[in-house]
Amino acid sequence: MKENFVLRPITIVFLIVQIILLAACTTAPKHPPSSTLPSDQIQKLKNMHLPNSLPVPVDDIKRKALKDTWGASRSQGRAHEGIDIMAPRGTKVFSVTDGLIVDLRNNNLGGKVIWVMGPAGSWHYYAHLDAHKRGLNIGDSVKKGDIIGYVGNTGNARHTSPHLHYGIYLNGKGRGAVNPFPYLR
Repeated sequence: MKENFVLRPITIVFLIVQIILLAACTTAPKHPPSSTLPSDQIQKLKNMHLPNSLPVPVDDIKRKALKDTWGASRSQGRAHEGIDIMAPRGTKVFSVTDGLIVDLRNNNLGGKVIWVMGPAGSWHYYAHLDAHKRGLNIGDSVKKGDIIGYVGNTGNARHTSPHLHYGIYLNGKGRGAVNPFPYLR
């Protein structure tokens, strides 16, 4: 006896949700490294001291214009692990330290993001970018003040005004978040 296979509406909805969730996962790095990151540069950075004063990473934005948004409530019960720096779309974003580009990607939360490993093994997170600097790749060295991207509102900020989300992590990528506001001068 042959039976017809029928999908129930709830099954169809479940399958659609699963496909959406799968597609929503973080994408692979935009520019995968051609080889492992240079260990000599990583060691040099780890041996450097992280200054307790860093420049504001957005062109023409002064310290007095910043608002400390650290710890503010965010979606899904999260607390804000950074500072939002409001600026017009396309405003230049600079690296606040010498460092090494360790990740460039596009994800649902931060949108277009850049991770820079800096002095003392610190990790600097630049999110909601409109674009990465053209030609920037994982493994590239950057100097304090180098342009790395441009202000936008990508990721979960797509319904907000353009801004840079800037975060500092002291215990590895995404671990040991500290308030960047007191560092920015």
